[in-house]
Amino acid sequence: MLKVNRALISVSDKEGIVNLAMELSKLGVEIISTGGTAKVLKQAGINVMDVSDVTGFPEMLDGRVKTLHPFIHGALLAVRKNKEHMETIQKHKIIPIDMVVINLYPFKEVIKKENVSLEEIIENIDIGGPAMIRSAAKNADSVAVVTDKRDYDRVILELKSGGIKDETLQELRVKAYKTTADYDIHISNYLENILLKKEDLPDKVLISVDKKQDLRYGENPHQKAAFYVFSNFKETSPTLSEQLHGKELSFNNIYDMDAAFNLVKEFDEPAAVIVKHANPCGVALNNDITQAYINAYNVDTVSAFGGITALNRKCTEKIAEEINKIFMEVVIAPDYEEKALQILKQKKNLRIIKTGAIKKYMENTIAYKDIRKVTGGLLIQDLDIKDIKKEELKFVTKRIPTEKELDDLIFAWKVVKHVKSNAIVIAKDKIAIGIGPGQTNRVGSVNIAVNQAKDKINGAVLASEAFFPFRDSVDMAAKFGISCIIQPGGSIKDEEVIKAADEHNIAMVFTGIRHFKH
Repeated sequence: MLKVNRALISVSDKEGIVNLAMELSKLGVEIISTGGTAKVLKQAGINVMDVSDVTGFPEMLDGRVKTLHPFIHGALLAVRKNKEHMETIQKHKIIPIDMVVINLYPFKEVIKKENVSLEEIIENIDIGGPAMIRSAAKNADSVAVVTDKRDYDRVILELKSGGIKDETLQELRVKAYKTTADYDIHISNYLENILLKKEDLPDKVLISVDKKQDLRYGENPHQKAAFYVFSNFKETSPTLSEQLHGKELSFNNIYDMDAAFNLVKEFDEPAAVIVKHANPCGVALNNDITQAYINAYNVDTVSAFGGITALNRKCTEKIAEEINKIFMEVVIAPDYEEKALQILKQKKNLRIIKTGAIKKYMENTIAYKDIRKVTGGLLIQDLDIKDIKKEELKFVTKRIPTEKELDDLIFAWKVVKHVKSNAIVIAKDKIAIGIGPGQTNRVGSVNIAVNQAKDKINGAVLASEAFFPFRDSVDMAAKFGISCIIQPGGSIKDEEVIKAADEHNIAMVFTGIRHFKH
């Protein structure tokens, strides 16, 4: 249990600091402080000793140097049970400091500002603060290191009860090291991005994420789970969304919601997507967002049950009425008509998520990479955001697609990118009428998509996220009336596949891009 006689307070975020200092002062604790913090405390009528009075040196270099002194660090690092340490600091007239209360310059907040200069960013890299935190944390048996304002009340309560508990001191120590580690990760990642601008993945990847919320459980009830977010992430996404109504989001909700919203963001036109188990089961475009939703739902009404609906336009009253006819887990959209919200809220458990206006943002940092966990390691890659324009397509068959067919091909190509491999999407009139996901052979995926499309299939187009290794999928597509196929090409059997398309009068285009999704 630690009794505190002397405390050093130096904070950038001053919320709660006056009350803490007042309570410490009432307990007879001598308070040392720096710069702006000292000014705030003195204005509140608290007796404070300036750090320059302790060190014998004024703050200098625009405040860059103020606590980097043996009278501070010796006071923090001296092990109280070490006789030699205590004799040394006594010899040099260093008085022990028993507690530091520190939070750091707001680097993470500053880098979020628009048009911020590198000079301002550099000036918000704290030096003395991390040094004191690390010194105090190293000697945590003798010094309390408080880096989180949420701990102020706990510290005061324990001091009033006789002293800070040993268990608390160790918890504060761990939190302190996490604080400085997180701070350095943000600095190194940001400077690496803006100064080096390397396109290659770095030799060492540093990741820092903050817990947004605990989850009831993971994919299954026996798995613990929580939702963590990158603090500097800016792109419109479920991560930055607001929940307006409904049960707490689950692990699976968040994962599926991310899949649904990433797909709906592909389109500038009004789009609706329904996702189940991270695979789209309904996708449609239409100038009327309500009709887009109806078309997407009608693709597979069975799979839509218990799914996730994503829209890239404001949710209308009519969409809300349609959603309320079935069981849906989540609705995510930029905004909602007031009537739509009233209707959707009639479903007690329906999670209603508002993202705000869709804004895309990309930078070369870990927050914008695709990260997959494997046993004992991570696989990290660029996000699959490669798109293709009509003029980039390679026409490889005798028949050339019509303009309408080209529109459907591009639509199907965008959708198939978001379907688990092996993936097939059949589309017509900018509706994904058949989706075949995740089979171990491509013919199996074609078969699923064909069966889902049913009588709507004649004259539709087909997209495959990877090349056809044989002509069998083309022959099957022809049997059901597919008019055009879009695929990457690149198989050693391309000539055979193209020949099959010509035999069936199917137009085929190559993208030269593969979209495997595991």
